[in-house]
Amino acid sequence: MSLLALSQKLMGQKTQRIEVTLETLLDSVDLAEEIVLRVAAETGFDEDNCHKIGMSVREAVINAYSYGNKQERGRKIGMVIELEERKLIVHVLDEGKSFSLADVPDPLAEENLLRTSGRGIFLMRAFMDEFDVQRSRDGGTELIMSKRFTETMSNSSEPEKHR
Repeated sequence: MSLLALSQKLMGQKTQRIEVTLETLLDSVDLAEEIVLRVAAETGFDEDNCHKIGMSVREAVINAYSYGNKQERGRKIGMVIELEERKLIVHVLDEGKSFSLADVPDPLAEENLLRTSGRGIFLMRAFMDEFDVQRSRDGGTELIMSKRFTETMSNSSEPEKHR
């Protein structure tokens, strides 16, 4: 079933949910971004917000691949996309060791400005309306981020599209 057919099938439900299991491969980064971009565009996000959502998912999956699953091919990366009445929520889960946001170095601190990594969480926080990190039920890390629908989207002539 195509993504478009799946999203049309889910339109009548209050909360729509798409679950994807990705391999721990770099190709999964592009696949995850492509999926979330299609969903975001179908639900009416403009080009700028689609870019922000796509970049956030790229960063989350790269983190799951590199830091969470430590590039171990036997581990999986989960992605769940939920469409609620007022927002799109994306969960990215890995099977690695969980971490605390408090332990992540500030990329804007002087000692970190020249580092070549460590900006992913900063970007996800900047691009999305809500961002959180939780320990997943299986012990890994779950990144949860959401983007609210704009007023023009929620007042469109097709309100069921966002439910």
